[in-house]
Amino acid sequence: MENWTNAKLCDVANLILGAALFLSPWMFGFDAGKASENANVAGIVIAVLAIAALATFAVWEEWMNLIVGLLTLVSPWVLGFQGTRAMTVHVIIGAAVAILAAVELWIMSHNPPRLTAHH
Repeated sequence: MENWTNAKLCDVANLILGAALFLSPWMFGFDAGKASENANVAGIVIAVLAIAALATFAVWEEWMNLIVGLLTLVSPWVLGFQGTRAMTVHVIIGAAVAILAAVELWIMSHNPPRLTAHH
């Protein structure tokens, strides 16, 4: 049960990080354009994946969060908004989401959830 709780805490943290990323253009005054659009889209995707993971666990949700976190982390270089406040926010939140997803995948690989009544 403890591992389930740790996994759920990771999902709740990802939900908060997704919401923070979504709101970051307004909170930190990003310029309109690629950085703001990316923050909105990635924030929504991270939050939706976290809600889905909270509703019912599936390994693919954690892999998707890992991928979206890594994409968010590298997006300032890919989309060309390096050296901005938006870059800092994307790197921090992207790294945090990727790390949380990796931790959850590690927890689940060492203590897989019981999906059936068989022991």
